[in-house]
Amino acid sequence: MKRCGGPALWGHLPCPRSELRLELVLWRERSPGHWTGVLAGRVWTLRQTEEQLWYTVHDEEEEEEEGTQQILHDYFQLDVGLAGLYQAWGAVDPHFQKVAASFPGVRVLRQDPVECLFSFLCTSNNHLARITGMIERLCRAFGRHLCRLDGEPYHAFPSLQALAGADAERRLRALGFGYRAKFVSQSAQAVLRQFGAEGLHQLRSTPYPEARRLLCALPGVGAKVADCVCLMALDKAEAVPVDTHVWQIARRDYSLEPGSGAAPPLHWNFLFSGDFFRQLWGPYAGWAQAVSWPLPSLPTAPPRRRGPGRPLPSLPTAPPRRPCPHTLGVPGARAGSSTQALRT
Repeated sequence: MKRCGGPALWGHLPCPRSELRLELVLWRERSPGHWTGVLAGRVWTLRQTEEQLWYTVHDEEEEEEEGTQQILHDYFQLDVGLAGLYQAWGAVDPHFQKVAASFPGVRVLRQDPVECLFSFLCTSNNHLARITGMIERLCRAFGRHLCRLDGEPYHAFPSLQALAGADAERRLRALGFGYRAKFVSQSAQAVLRQFGAEGLHQLRSTPYPEARRLLCALPGVGAKVADCVCLMALDKAEAVPVDTHVWQIARRDYSLEPGSGAAPPLHWNFLFSGDFFRQLWGPYAGWAQAVSWPLPSLPTAPPRRRGPGRPLPSLPTAPPRRPCPHTLGVPGARAGSSTQALRT
């Protein structure tokens, strides 16, 4: 079994903590101050100082330093300056200004579209611990084994061809995917059929409304998942994933009620389409949402059942602050794979 190469030399690129905070955009540390996971089919470890992002690649193959840095630059979208965006959002949104000081350096990562889509297909009616396990099993069963590092196996995310295989649905059901197995298998087949080997990457150059429409045509993909993929994998910074939790938070933090004193009157579709947030925050509205509030749509444990007629609990007036799960990316960052945050 292949093992990752010995300790490699550390490289670095300029990146102040005001522009990127690893502890806010990556899921968990493998050791204090070090994040290890899979990105672009390779196993990386990252750490950070006040002005530099340090990296090492646990790989037996040598690669040009410039190419390695470009992978990180693209993944963290370092061409996007956060300072100017934070200032612009704060100027138009007092709520953002109030919370942003506690969360500098939160940025949306640029994920692989296939990994992003198929990881989100695991989130339907699910909680974070189970999602993590499902993605772990998915990669171990269908993904290419990369190496072992400190006893942990690391795998690449499965290819479209692997997920579209004739026995993929059966194998996924055996792995505990339930009804999601059909969505994963059928969506992989549909992407290959409609987009070919390039898959979803070509949607990065497609206008946001059309990309969203095409994603929603895939089995198991609704508007929220489509917006998550658009934002986190297809370069659609204006995409704002919206669900009933966002509606509740918007009511609380922005005093929004359909037909209330706002002018013009707010309608459900206006909010759920994301237009309210795009009007408020501009072309990088999806990034602003990532900082502005947590989305409690990925519970860390199964929710308790409600009795007949028992109302949903109201949101607390001041929920614990943490980065939005959708910013952290594909839910289910895991050992030895590469979900949005370097899969750890």
